[in-house]
Amino acid sequence: MFDLRLDEIPLPASKKNRDNLISWIIDTLCLHRRRGENAADDGTYSPIHRILAEHLFQDPSRGYETRDLANDLGLTPAAIHHHFARLVSAGLVSTSSGKGWRSYYLVGGSITKAIASMKVRANLIHSQRLELIDQIWNRGKKVAMAIELPPDGKPSALLRIKEWGPLEEGESELSRFMADMGLLGERPGKEIAAESLSVNIFQMLLNSGPPISIDEAAKELDGPKPRVGRILERFRATGMIERVARTDRLSTSIWSAMTTQYMRRGEDWLLKKGGFERLSVPNSLLKNLKKGTCKPETIKRALKQMDAKDQMLLLNLLGGRLPLGHRLVGMDVSMMKQKSMDDLNRIIRRIEKIGQLLENHSDVE
Repeated sequence: MFDLRLDEIPLPASKKNRDNLISWIIDTLCLHRRRGENAADDGTYSPIHRILAEHLFQDPSRGYETRDLANDLGLTPAAIHHHFARLVSAGLVSTSSGKGWRSYYLVGGSITKAIASMKVRANLIHSQRLELIDQIWNRGKKVAMAIELPPDGKPSALLRIKEWGPLEEGESELSRFMADMGLLGERPGKEIAAESLSVNIFQMLLNSGPPISIDEAAKELDGPKPRVGRILERFRATGMIERVARTDRLSTSIWSAMTTQYMRRGEDWLLKKGGFERLSVPNSLLKNLKKGTCKPETIKRALKQMDAKDQMLLLNLLGGRLPLGHRLVGMDVSMMKQKSMDDLNRIIRRIEKIGQLLENHSDVE
């Protein structure tokens, strides 16, 4: 079964060091767990690295039996088979069984052809799997906020592209989709159940136009806030979810900052350093602050005529901050699907570039 994991990592600094290029391929395709920072050999003596460097990429035109490689690498045939199974599921290696032992070989007989084949399959499968989003997208039309700020940072995409398979007991179409897209992590465990916390949070995102805060999700689903936060960040790593400033909470944030500064520093500070005079804030707000009747709804009405950017500036001058929330990427389903396909193709373009360099190295050697 085609099962490709992709981790978007920076291209290697040196394009001439063959071992570094192969290590980059291994890390990008998640062919083994990320090695520690203090690894003395930089992973170049790991079994998967030696299989690629000394065999498949060294002589891509021939097939290899686990028995022969086991003797050469000092590992059991079962261990060699495990590494080849990962390469087969990633779409780079194919296998044939004739007389005796199973033989493994690079698809197409070259590095670039194997990557080209992987690209075609990945694009087709990923686009087919994303079709489910059309059925479950229910965010409505009012998705954009009055003020849209850039997402809070951009994590590197961590994608999974897996062929469709029949459901197992306890799963739903949505939970299986989430597992196959990497939304449930590398080992979903109990989270793949149809009613798991991860699935319920994703359903909230599918039905919500505005961003959802960790507090809101935890309260709605009765889940621990730390766990909800970890789940949302795991979603964000796939590139399908973004974290943005809750500008829809602007009035509440201004109210909180305004009342705090009034109690601490008084009316004169608000007028001068707080931006009331500079931004021509209505005097009615000061009156309400003095009376103790100022509420978020009061501020929203009073600042209705003020430009949204000036409201953001006022919040900044008052020392306030907007809360963050998570939401699905894109204003509509087509934008979300296109964003996911773009993430996939961006990583594959890097793989193609490194594959061409590795093939050139092989030609020289």
